[in-house]
Amino acid sequence: MKQLYIKQKVFSLSGKFTVKDQQEKDVYYVEGSFMQIPKTFSIMNTTRDEVALVTKKVFSFLPKFFVEVNGREVVTIKKEFSFIKARYTIDGAGIEVHGNWWDMDFQVLQHGEVVGVVSKEWFTWGDSYKVQIVDEEMETIIIALVVAIDCVKADQGAASSGAAT
Repeated sequence: MKQLYIKQKVFSLSGKFTVKDQQEKDVYYVEGSFMQIPKTFSIMNTTRDEVALVTKKVFSFLPKFFVEVNGREVVTIKKEFSFIKARYTIDGAGIEVHGNWWDMDFQVLQHGEVVGVVSKEWFTWGDSYKVQIVDEEMETIIIALVVAIDCVKADQGAASSGAAT
């Protein structure tokens, strides 16, 4: 089973970070579109070819994020209307997320089979998310999904802090 690590709090002002393997070698590069609309995160392989793209839909009543892998949309993450607490749905490619994805502790299933596991890792190179890839054909989709979920969390956090002022 392949293990990758994404540094926690990846959304800095620079909008650039890497995904590392167990030997701390860079395996993916992620670059955000700082101060651009729509907000995007491009995920590139080691030769800097774009393999996935996360885009926040601009003109939408409720936040919506699209995940493209190799040029085709595979997953949509949508905020659902709720008075009590934020609720999101993940649609596409037969993908489901089971567990507490808000705290980054969940399994990624495709058609009922576990293809990846995401958890917080406290004893690695700084706090990070450990991403275990069970089905290596799903690796890019799983990495893009984790980046998208972290983007949703950052967006929700910004909205909450803005509402408090």
